[in-house]
Amino acid sequence: MDNNKRPDDMVRISTSELAEAFIEEQVKEIQAQVGDKKVLLALSGGVDSSVVAALLIKAIGRQLVCVHVNHGLLRKGEPEQVIEVFRNQMDANLVYVDAIDRFLGKLEGVAEPEQKRKIIGAEFIRVFEEEARKLEGIEFLAQGTIYPDILESDGVKAHHNVGGLPEDLQFSLVEPLKLLFKDEVRVVGKTLGLPDGMVYRQPFPGPGLGVRCLGAITRDRLEAVRESDAILREEFAKNGLEGKVWQYFTVIPDFKSVGVKDGKRSFEWPVILRAVNTKDAMTATVEDVPFSLLQHITDRITKEVPGVNRVCFDLTPKPTGTIEWE
Repeated sequence: MDNNKRPDDMVRISTSELAEAFIEEQVKEIQAQVGDKKVLLALSGGVDSSVVAALLIKAIGRQLVCVHVNHGLLRKGEPEQVIEVFRNQMDANLVYVDAIDRFLGKLEGVAEPEQKRKIIGAEFIRVFEEEARKLEGIEFLAQGTIYPDILESDGVKAHHNVGGLPEDLQFSLVEPLKLLFKDEVRVVGKTLGLPDGMVYRQPFPGPGLGVRCLGAITRDRLEAVRESDAILREEFAKNGLEGKVWQYFTVIPDFKSVGVKDGKRSFEWPVILRAVNTKDAMTATVEDVPFSLLQHITDRITKEVPGVNRVCFDLTPKPTGTIEWE
């Protein structure tokens, strides 16, 4: 049978009992495949890589080496959450790489969206390769491949940007989630004890906030994106929209507008709010966010985020607009 083909009679993992049976089976398979060797994983903090990490920790403990690269384009609190959950709570063998200056230096002055994506992806591969070469005894590479990745890419997985590693680092793959859909991965993650904020994390682009800080990235505008996004997420959670809205985030364009702050003229950035619902990301509708909540979010952002004097709400569905701005 094709190992990348989901059996027609495979039971959907929809309950913790089914997830426990799946976990038990995968633990045995991982242990048989890996033996006493070491496994390397690029741990982004996203749903797929986090669930793979938790599953491998259960199976082989500190034989798993997790590498978390902080490129400075993550949302507020995400690197800290990865360290807290995996190193402090799960006793993971976690390598934390602070590559913020390196990434932002490479991105300085680069405004074209596709070029930004290529720089971020290529630099991630270089950092990951450097960390891999420091380690000894690594024979396997774990990846958060899930079944839609196989269907969409004919078995090739590049989500974590490790597909471009040099020939001499072509490890054998460990892909314990490759026959699961995203909703099943979440059930498994919940059963493994991962926090809801990680298991039910919104879809997040590979280049992170790099495609939400429009145009050439600057540190101050990137920080404004991060802080305004945190306020939006906090208010959606408080008001029952977390989990109800598929994706919501903030964007800051590379221009300023005139405003008034503290009785004085200001010349600062606008923040654009985006909140959409979709089933397949091919089309999307805009969430009908209560106006009073939008006013409250606007008040918080303009008062709490330095460099911002205006908030706009994007009412454009897909089509004609895409979900992300870049």
